[in-house]
Amino acid sequence: MSRMKVLTSSRMGRRFLDSSFAAALATPHGVDRYVEMLDPLWSRTETRAEVTDVERKTADSVTLTLRPNASWAGFKAGQFVKLSVEIDGIRRTRCYSPANSQFRRDGRIELTIKVDPKGLVSPWLLANATPGMLVQISPAQGDFHIPLPHPRSILLISGGSGITPVMSMLRTLTDRAYIGKVTFLHYAFTEDDVIYRDELAEIEAKYEGVRIIRAYTNADNGDLQGFFSKEHLVAADKHYAEAETFLCGPMPLMDSVRAVFEAEGISDRLHLEQFAAPTRTVPTDEATGELVFAASGAKADNNGQTILEQAEAAGLNPDYGCRIGICNACVSTKLTGITRNVLTGDINTDNDVNIKPCISAPCGDVSIDL
Repeated sequence: MSRMKVLTSSRMGRRFLDSSFAAALATPHGVDRYVEMLDPLWSRTETRAEVTDVERKTADSVTLTLRPNASWAGFKAGQFVKLSVEIDGIRRTRCYSPANSQFRRDGRIELTIKVDPKGLVSPWLLANATPGMLVQISPAQGDFHIPLPHPRSILLISGGSGITPVMSMLRTLTDRAYIGKVTFLHYAFTEDDVIYRDELAEIEAKYEGVRIIRAYTNADNGDLQGFFSKEHLVAADKHYAEAETFLCGPMPLMDSVRAVFEAEGISDRLHLEQFAAPTRTVPTDEATGELVFAASGAKADNNGQTILEQAEAAGLNPDYGCRIGICNACVSTKLTGITRNVLTGDINTDNDVNIKPCISAPCGDVSIDL
């Protein structure tokens, strides 16, 4: 047995590898660089994962099963992680919600990713993801999860790829032998676009307290047809006002549900996770000033869009993840100028301060370190 093998397999060796002394000896590359030659998943500082299975449940989605290393601390059903992959030598990061039960026995993570035709990472994963591929994931984040103790009645509403966090909730509840009532209202274009169609049918048949309502916007063979409305809500659960509702989906669905709940005076019972930022752009004829991307030397006339959108239009490729101000992947330093938070309307007048370009729009001349 080699000296390195003895060292890394013993308790003393593990303490050595975790020590600052070991890091100093490993300079300039650091401990991780050497140990990952023996075990690519090993890291003192990162949560890495191996793709163990790849499934394409629909034509425009890919499901990855991940085996994380010991740094993974688990998640609460409904939370999201930041997934990083290397594409053409550049690390790209996006946010995805695990779809598996938080009590999955083998500790693996299931991510189902719906392809954005205009995106970069999701089309690449659909085309290139294979078992054995290594990725990096962040700790779980977000406040979108079912509270303890569990409510007696739960209404899940999702659309498209928004099914993943609420699917995780449903799987978690059934794993915990939840005895309350669960109604799951899911919107898709057609039956073929429902990612977990077969499993949802099996769950409904197995658990008496679970009711699945399928709403199709482009077909007439669902339980409901068309887009969300008060009538759809009543048809799904006539006691909806007594339930805690968890919502995730595209913005039109989110806006429709919020409007109905606000009109009914029950917004406090609505919990949501959104994966697209509301479009709030200053009209071009009202936008003024010049946007300077100091690190690259690029410049653009302010058109009222977010700094991230304007950077992309200028040919830059800044890091981003969620695009809604949650994950902090895009955080950059605003050197000078005034910006407006497009979600809250708050104005930031400070210089040399970190901002989130995905939800920040320039108000006049702005210079940012991109």
